[in-house]
Amino acid sequence: MDLLKRNLTSRLLEALSDTPVVLLHGARQTGKSTLVQVIARELHPANYLTFDDATTLGTAKRDPLGFLESYNGPIILDEVQRLPEIFVAIKVLVDRDRTPGRFLLTGSANIFLLPKLRSHWPDEWRF
Repeated sequence: MDLLKRNLTSRLLEALSDTPVVLLHGARQTGKSTLVQVIARELHPANYLTFDDATTLGTAKRDPLGFLESYNGPIILDEVQRLPEIFVAIKVLVDRDRTPGRFLLTGSANIFLLPKLRSHWPDEWRF
């Protein structure tokens, strides 16, 4: 698959080099999923998981922390707004280990404006 060169790629890689959790937010159908899949395959090896997949979503929903702990290495979570409970699990893991580039999250909804997500944020993430 040919991928248009994205100016954002270098900025994402820079953020992943020094930050445990990076969020790529944007409108639907703009290439976020394609971009992070290429990054996972070629530039920042990671487990790519999408919450658009019903099985993945259901498994993660039953035990968000156990779901994340079952993977070794960096994880890319696509359409993260579909599972608000995952944010608490991510916080637990990052509190244990702040290794840069652990999580790359994508979403087409502004997670900071979704009341359902807000109730799952750790207190220090609230504004």
